[in-house]
Amino acid sequence: MTGGTTPRRLIVGITGATGIVFGIRALQVLRELGIESHLVVSRAGEMTRDYETGLSREQLHAMADVVHPIGDVGASIASGSFQTMGMLIAPCSVRTLAEVASGVTTTVLTRAADVVLKERRRLVLMVREAPLHAGHIRNMLSVTEIGGIIHPPVPAFYTHPESVQDIVDHSLGRALDCFGIEMRDMLRWDGEQRRKLAEAPSEVTVLKS
Repeated sequence: MTGGTTPRRLIVGITGATGIVFGIRALQVLRELGIESHLVVSRAGEMTRDYETGLSREQLHAMADVVHPIGDVGASIASGSFQTMGMLIAPCSVRTLAEVASGVTTTVLTRAADVVLKERRRLVLMVREAPLHAGHIRNMLSVTEIGGIIHPPVPAFYTHPESVQDIVDHSLGRALDCFGIEMRDMLRWDGEQRRKLAEAPSEVTVLKS
């Protein structure tokens, strides 16, 4: 690294909320784009991997360039002097959200998120929970006030997704937009969709009361 240029390096956190596919897909996309990935998975995240995928721990870790043990508070990502583009937590559990909101961190995952915030880098939390109570919403506000971005994986249907993969890719692509990372072949709203939707027969059945 020369000339003060920030390296193309992104931290990816995976926690125990459902939706580990977002973190897995993020690692795949970063590798395709030649962006160095630093992965940290919570203990609950490892459990979710077992529930929701056919991947072993070793297979998941092999998708990242660097893997940091959850208890390694001396890891490079725990220091502000280690430069990155920021951190994506995908999915983000409400426990992780609460730790980030309070600044009281118990693992290198939430410590890395805290470092990203204090260094004024980009932190994006793909919070996965519903319904939300007032405490969750207060924590989201707190994270927003200290510089983080709350980015739930909300699907878009103007793209006419044909598979779960299409929905995952669009949600992840919008999250990566926050870092200035362009996901290849991502469908975007360009104004033409209005004409296409008007001409196309509706595929949604509306229930009448």
